[in-house]
Amino acid sequence: MEARLSFDDLKGILPDAVWIGDETITVTGVSGLGESKAGDLAFAGDAKLAVAAITAGASVILVPADFAGTPRPGQLFGRVNNPSWAMALVCERIEAELRPRPEPGIHPSAVIDPRARIDASATIGPLCVIEEGVEIGPHVYLEAHVFVGRFTRIGAKTMIHANTSIYGYSVIGSRVLMQSGAVIGGDGFGFESSVQGHTKIAQVGRVVLEDDVEVGANSTIDRARLSETRIGRGTKIDNLVQVGHNSIIGRHCFLCAFVGISGTTTIGDFVVMAGQSATSGHLSIGDGAKVGGQSGVTKNIPAGALVTGTHAMAFQLERRTQVLIRRLPQMAKQLRELESYVNGG
Repeated sequence: MEARLSFDDLKGILPDAVWIGDETITVTGVSGLGESKAGDLAFAGDAKLAVAAITAGASVILVPADFAGTPRPGQLFGRVNNPSWAMALVCERIEAELRPRPEPGIHPSAVIDPRARIDASATIGPLCVIEEGVEIGPHVYLEAHVFVGRFTRIGAKTMIHANTSIYGYSVIGSRVLMQSGAVIGGDGFGFESSVQGHTKIAQVGRVVLEDDVEVGANSTIDRARLSETRIGRGTKIDNLVQVGHNSIIGRHCFLCAFVGISGTTTIGDFVVMAGQSATSGHLSIGDGAKVGGQSGVTKNIPAGALVTGTHAMAFQLERRTQVLIRRLPQMAKQLRELESYVNGG
């Protein structure tokens, strides 16, 4: 991405940084340290990488506060406590300039029920559909083709990207971010089965997303059969994640790509579920637990546990099991030899 930031801009973004080197430089792009070139801003996340900063091509490099190296002529170092976080702040400024938010208002192609209430500071993009009873708070931004079902409430400064669908009666908090294609409040997967087939059970609950939740592209969060499906404050959901009906996800969790949460699962605060992991329904995962990639959780997991494998088991036990599996051919040969000896062969 092309960007233009002066030294004064950098000082404004990172007021606590200590700058050493050429203060006439203008940043025209951002890049990783290894592929950087003149005009780029890069960062060195730790002391080992910071050594490479001396020979890197970038014009501006954010380095750890205790890094003693000095820049080459025509280069500028910014010493900061957390280079990765400092880089994120710079990129946030760049993103705001590259993708500026349109002025508040409603695009003429949007279809708005007259009984909806939309704050004057909100931005409603082309071809959005907003049904009756919807409440949209201050500084909300809906990109093109967003559907908001009846009596949904959306809190302040929420950003909803294109082609997202929010079914009726959902409650969306403030500063929520939804990527394209997310579906909030679709029917839970509920059926009664008999010899005649499957009969659909009406799903009459709702979805609640608390403040500062992020929902990735093409992820789905099903409405509850009764009561609610709830995502706790600050939880971040990656792309292509499924959250089943009546599940309760705690605060500040990470659900990585392809995670599947079956219905009526309860997950505590600060839980991490790595990619492609999944749960059976009607179980709980305690606060601070970590579930390894591709793990299948079929029973309750206590707080703070680290589990891996399918079916998921305690980390150390699963590791020992994997070691034994690799030794099985040798152990089988030894067993056959022992049987032959016992049998007098």
